[in-house]
Amino acid sequence: MNTAGWTPLHAQLHRTLRQRQLLPKGSRSLVAVSGGQDSLCLVQLLLNLQPKWQWQLAIVHCNHQWRQDATANADYVEQLAKDWGVPCFIATSEEKLTSEAAARQWRYQVMAEFACQSGYSSLVTGHTASDRAETLLYNLVRGSGADGLQALTWQRPLVPGVMLVRPLLEVTRAETGMFCETAQLQVWEDSTNQDWHYARNRIRQELIPYLQTHFNPQVEQTLNQTAELLRAEVEYLEAVAIELLHQCSVETDFPPRLDRSFLKTVPLALQRRVMRQFLVRILPIAPTFDQIEKLVGLIAAPNRSQTDPFPGGMIAQVDDRWIVMGEMNRTEGRSDGIG
Repeated sequence: MNTAGWTPLHAQLHRTLRQRQLLPKGSRSLVAVSGGQDSLCLVQLLLNLQPKWQWQLAIVHCNHQWRQDATANADYVEQLAKDWGVPCFIATSEEKLTSEAAARQWRYQVMAEFACQSGYSSLVTGHTASDRAETLLYNLVRGSGADGLQALTWQRPLVPGVMLVRPLLEVTRAETGMFCETAQLQVWEDSTNQDWHYARNRIRQELIPYLQTHFNPQVEQTLNQTAELLRAEVEYLEAVAIELLHQCSVETDFPPRLDRSFLKTVPLALQRRVMRQFLVRILPIAPTFDQIEKLVGLIAAPNRSQTDPFPGGMIAQVDDRWIVMGEMNRTEGRSDGIG
């Protein structure tokens, strides 16, 4: 198997890693490799850059057992790792994964376990600018706010001690395909990518080409830029909201409470973020938009107003200047509710 020489893509990745400080020199990184063009491009680039960065690299592959060729796919990735002289971890699902969400959760869980057990500080994936554009569109049609639209970030904590890193977010799928062709990397085609039952495949194969043809040939790059702008704005707003939550909450008291007289002075966008962060700390599951809005509505509601029960049975009630979270008084039921 031939390896690519130094290309503009090598230079771009080298520059990205240095500017964004994604994979420190000498660090240990686990690279997720499916056998598709994006992950093969990623691992080949990293192997070519390895002498400059002195990384310790290993490969991880997840077999969902969804396809008849899944085991052959895993064997192919394992053989690639042997050819490259790189350690390889293969995870095979023992349970039937019934959805994309379940598969994703299992995949990241087992990859994080491999990373922790073997001392790798980063899990590196081949997500591209094309993936980022598709994720933005997918979240947009589902009604997501800025947090969802900012989509795939460059890096985030996966589990304590392990960062999830995506160094190809400025590289398109067309570029990874061209790289694999030039480098003579044999791509393992995933038949599920042609299944239009998956919304992301329809976005990739139908919506993006339509937008490129009829609206903007550079739509992937444009959407990627939008996601990058939103990422910076979300990071700023989240930091401000955290500080505001500290100022308006009484963390030493139980039940938890918020100073609504303080929150009345805060813009609505930040009120929503404060309420979401407040609920995240209390509820057993992530709060929905409607639940956040009910809590926001109590900021200007009459005294003694209260919400419907949240997951777990708690309600929020207005007590003079405070919004108080507590158990519902089952003998009285709801009174003057706003939701």
